[in-house]
Amino acid sequence: MAPAITLAAETELSAANTGFMLICSALVMLMTPALAFFYGGMVRVKSTLNMLMMSFISLGIVTILWVLYGFSLAFGTDSGSLIGWNSDWVGLSGVDKDELWGTYNIPLLVFMVFQLMFAIITPALISGALADRVKFSAWALFIALWATVVYFPVAHWVWGEGGWAFDMGVIDFAGGTAVHINAGAAALGVILVIGKRVGFKKDPMRPHSLPLVMLGAGLLWFGWFGFNAGSWLGNDDGVGSLMFVNTQVATAAAILAWLAYEKIRHGAFTTLGAASGAVAGLVAITPSGGAVSPVGAIAVGAVAGLLCAMAVGLKYRFGYDDSLDVVGVHLVGGVVGSLLVGLLASGKGQSKVEGLFYGGGMEQFWKQCAGVFGVLAYSLVVSAILAFILDKTIGMRVSEDDEVAGIDQAEHAETAYDFSGAGGGAARTAAPAPVADTASKKVDA
Repeated sequence: MAPAITLAAETELSAANTGFMLICSALVMLMTPALAFFYGGMVRVKSTLNMLMMSFISLGIVTILWVLYGFSLAFGTDSGSLIGWNSDWVGLSGVDKDELWGTYNIPLLVFMVFQLMFAIITPALISGALADRVKFSAWALFIALWATVVYFPVAHWVWGEGGWAFDMGVIDFAGGTAVHINAGAAALGVILVIGKRVGFKKDPMRPHSLPLVMLGAGLLWFGWFGFNAGSWLGNDDGVGSLMFVNTQVATAAAILAWLAYEKIRHGAFTTLGAASGAVAGLVAITPSGGAVSPVGAIAVGAVAGLLCAMAVGLKYRFGYDDSLDVVGVHLVGGVVGSLLVGLLASGKGQSKVEGLFYGGGMEQFWKQCAGVFGVLAYSLVVSAILAFILDKTIGMRVSEDDEVAGIDQAEHAETAYDFSGAGGGAARTAAPAPVADTASKKVDA
């Protein structure tokens, strides 16, 4: 994220950079509905709408919190290297439309709304680990609490001036720690509290619509260019262009690595593997893409694709029910991408910092370790505590009967697909036969 780098001061608003950042903000906003499709296709039919809504509701809740106080906590004046605050930003009451963001030539409001889209998608990422079994009301309350006590402080640590990771020199271009490790660790913390789905490791839990998964993955990839390239907050010096190229390159490498692993390990190239590999590559290049060369991006993507493909099977070995592999992809991919900065930073991108393989020694690697494991530990512990409190008060899970029958009907009084009129004429009296589940079984690593 560009605030971690000092640029030359600009005194006039740049219409070009402002327009660029507004487009990037819209692209990042698109990623949350894209995530909803990606997750929605991976669950069973009876959970489709709930999965869509668990992402979509974040657009409503986090937007309001961010305007009221979240932006102030994340990017206001530092207090103790842990949190920020600026009373003029509460409700945006003291922000003029032409007020610039620090030394940058874009309006503060543009930076605020760009960062808002990051704040929205991060809790939505967590939802994939909790598929099929969480009360929607409890989830909505969890989002509000988690954003307040986890995301807003962590965003300040990593990107806010004065945050401890910021001051230490941890490199996180667009959210490897603040978004992906944060969400992946939170997902692990929550599922350790709420437990497994009914039938985990016993019943088939195949994706109901692989086309939806591929659509979601493609839209995520598209939106990710705004997520990554936009994080330089302008387009004046070529760093955003490097990040754009590296985003494409690493994602391609991760797809190939994931598919190669699948073919060797399971004998097939799956569409779900291709989509998952793409996301793994996108996650890993997010923190590192401004610091590595395109060849380095190939290495980042290939390593992330391979390790994430291996990691998604750990839930069966250790018995935690990460429904849609948030831990295996986002946590592992975020850790891989963040740590590889310390090895592959070329010194020719966002800064002159060089990694071990470019003669820079281990100094940056240890800084990356501090950022990675500091965020991971905080998010894991606090998220588990929040889930425990909610579970013991209002209850986090739906009843076993509702889970088995279908959370869509129980929580939303709707179903994703209505087959009542399919092929039906007035003379037809027999109930139509159940639609066969022909979706490909997910290959477990």
